[in-house]
Amino acid sequence: MDIGKKIKDLRRQKNLTQEELGERTDLSKGYISQLERNLCSPSMETFFNILEVLGSKPKDFFSEQQYEQRIHYPKSEQTIYDEYDDGYMINWLVPDSNEFDMEPVIITIEPGKKYKKFLPSMSDSFIYVLQGEASIHIGRKDYHAKCGESFYFKANESHQLFNRTDKATRVLIVATESYL
Repeated sequence: MDIGKKIKDLRRQKNLTQEELGERTDLSKGYISQLERNLCSPSMETFFNILEVLGSKPKDFFSEQQYEQRIHYPKSEQTIYDEYDDGYMINWLVPDSNEFDMEPVIITIEPGKKYKKFLPSMSDSFIYVLQGEASIHIGRKDYHAKCGESFYFKANESHQLFNRTDKATRVLIVATESYL
């Protein structure tokens, strides 16, 4: 039984962030994250306190019933954020995806514009060019991809996505360790 995953699934069902669960249980967000990844084991008192906050009884928690995983996300649940002045638009494909292991978004960048600069992180990032061309500056190097091509990199250096063409660019980005 994957106890960390079950705790994470219960927390998501309650629409709680790791930080909110931590606040309600007097634990740090980092500890909750480690617990959900099975990197630490809570005391019985802490474990029962977490279950109480998540509205689960130990008997129910350890039953073999699986919690239903959500599979389908209709277009009507997508969130679009238009940063018109900065020349890009973000389409979050999965609600609350920053709480999941991967965060998929589609970003449209206007001609000659750029997407925000990211500081180094622990994320893996995949970027697929859906339309146009995209350039990315990672550390001290520039890379270029055309429609149908992709980038995949560890985000352990600062990086920024650019559209250096005279036509709009659309990219699908999937990142781990949410940082978008």
